[in-house]
Amino acid sequence: MADKKSLSDLGELTNPKPETPAVAEAPAAEAAPAAADSSETASTSPAGDGRRGREEAVSDHGVSTQGPQIAAVLREQQLDKHGRAYATGRRKDAVARVWLKPGSGKIIVNGREQDVYFARPTLRLIINQVFDITDRRGQYDVEVTVKGGGLSGQAGAVRHGISTALTRYEPALRTTVKREGFLTRDPRVVERKKYGRAKARRSFQFSKR
Repeated sequence: MADKKSLSDLGELTNPKPETPAVAEAPAAEAAPAAADSSETASTSPAGDGRRGREEAVSDHGVSTQGPQIAAVLREQQLDKHGRAYATGRRKDAVARVWLKPGSGKIIVNGREQDVYFARPTLRLIINQVFDITDRRGQYDVEVTVKGGGLSGQAGAVRHGISTALTRYEPALRTTVKREGFLTRDPRVVERKKYGRAKARRSFQFSKR
């Protein structure tokens, strides 16, 4: 009998009866549709909200309207006690001091008329470029004292000074003048001479013997 019981026990150990977890299958079945629903909502809602947010952020003209709209701040008029706008202009080695006030368009450079001081038409064209782009030709009198450099550098310095003085007298013209680059000091200067060379880049004539 002991041998029979041992054989039966061995059979039960080798071939156990499968247990059916009936209670555990129900929650798993319920969890599957819930997971599917959550995945569908996760795949649809963020994309839709993102597109809707982007559509709201872009106006009819295709310009983004997000963020605070900052209005342009107009600068104050800067005049001296005589009602003139003063500015300093620089170009190469030339430095120009400029006083500007409403008038008939007369420009005096170092006590002489611009036609006398700047005899070349190209130099006078450079000086009057600011008045041409702002439609102010013949509306301001300018008095200039300029020193250093040559005539070309002095003409550039006078234009730089007139541009700054005009924007200080009429701050509304600053955008127009700045767009043309007349308020920026031109940093180009002559390159220094190098030792062992005739000039900055020029070498001495080569002699084979």
